[in-house]
Amino acid sequence: MPASEGPGRRRDPEVDRRIAQAALEVFADTGWAGFAMETVARRAGVGKASLYLRWSSKETLLTDAVTLRLARVFDADTGTLHGDLVKLAGQVLDIYTGSTGRAASRLTLEAAAIPGVAAHYDAMRASQRHAARAIVRRGIDRGEVAANVSVTLLLETLVGGAMMHALTAPPAQHAALAADTTGYAVRLVDFLLDAVTTQTAH
Repeated sequence: MPASEGPGRRRDPEVDRRIAQAALEVFADTGWAGFAMETVARRAGVGKASLYLRWSSKETLLTDAVTLRLARVFDADTGTLHGDLVKLAGQVLDIYTGSTGRAASRLTLEAAAIPGVAAHYDAMRASQRHAARAIVRRGIDRGEVAANVSVTLLLETLVGGAMMHALTAPPAQHAALAADTTGYAVRLVDFLLDAVTTQTAH
C-alpha cells in the first residue's frame, strides 16, 4: 500500500485514485523507460513532493497503481458454465477496453522486467488463472462439458480471443464494444462451447 504521509496527516482517497490513474496513463504512453514521478505528478495535477510523501520510488508507485486501478479477473459462479464463461470473457474485455486498457496491454509486455512490479503482477495473474480454471472444473463436475476437455486450451482460446478482439477492434467500434462487452462475450462463449461440444462428441 502507499507509504504513510506521517503523523497528523490525513490521506485523501480521491487524490490517491487520481495519482494511480495518472501513473497508469503515463506508463501506457511511455513504458517503463519513460515512467517518471515528475510526469505522473503533472498528469495528476499534484506536486512532486506529494508523490514522494506517499511513495518512495516509481516502482512502488506503479505497483500500487496496478493494485488500486487495474481491473482483474475473479471467479464468478452464476450456476452454469455458460454464464461463468460469459462473465470471465466480459471481465477480460473490460480490462482491455476500459480506462486502464492500454496500461494492461503494456504490462503484459514489460511487467517481468520492472523491479517490484514483476512479482506483484505474477501473483495477480496466478490468482486470475486459478479463478478461471475453477470455472471450467465446475462445468466438468456438473457434466456441462466432457471430463476430457482440455481446461488449458479452452481458457486460452476464450481469454486470448477476448483479449485480441479488444486490442484489434477498429477505433470506430471501440466505444461500442466498451459499452457492451457482454454482447460480444456471449457470442464468443456460444461459438467456443459449440466447438468444444462438437469436438468431444467425436
